[in-house]
Amino acid sequence: MDITHFLKSKFPHAEISFEGEDCNSKVLIVSKEFEGLNSLQRHKLVLGVLKEHFKSGELHALSLITKSPSETE
Repeated sequence: MDITHFLKSKFPHAEISFEGEDCNSKVLIVSKEFEGLNSLQRHKLVLGVLKEHFKSGELHALSLITKSPSETE
């Protein structure tokens, strides 16, 4: 399963875009789940979901951009 589809299964109402590969991967997630959370809390939430992908070596590094819908207006 690719990372975008995996993230979409965990954050079904989010807008997700993924680009790059290997050490140059970047993902943007816009989700209502991020409302009221600071950047560190958001990143922990996403990284917790992706933990197995890092353990398996499928992901090595990832730049995260996490926003709530109100931050994109």
